Amino acid sequence: MFRINVGMFETKEGGMISTGVPKGFTDLFGHRKSDGRAFYIECKNETGRVKPHQVRFIEAMRKAGALTGVARSVEEAIKIVEGDK
Repeated sequence: MFRINVGMFETKEGGMISTGVPKGFTDLFGHRKSDGRAFYIECKNETGRVKPHQVRFIEAMRKAGALTGVARSVEEAIKIVEGDK
């Protein structure tokens, strides 16, 4: 499993550069050792809201055959990874 870190920085000329992955990319991603199936997990606390661009990314990955979802606990994240065995 991997954790994504992204950010922005200002160039000497005053322009902003965005680093990392596409907008909406989930917080965690990886693949299952057992069968190589990819998973993408958006992590939120109990009151955190999923943004529209995050929903679009999750749905795109699901349509591509990955295991996806929003996890508000470790247990929910494990269920996403274990899904569709």
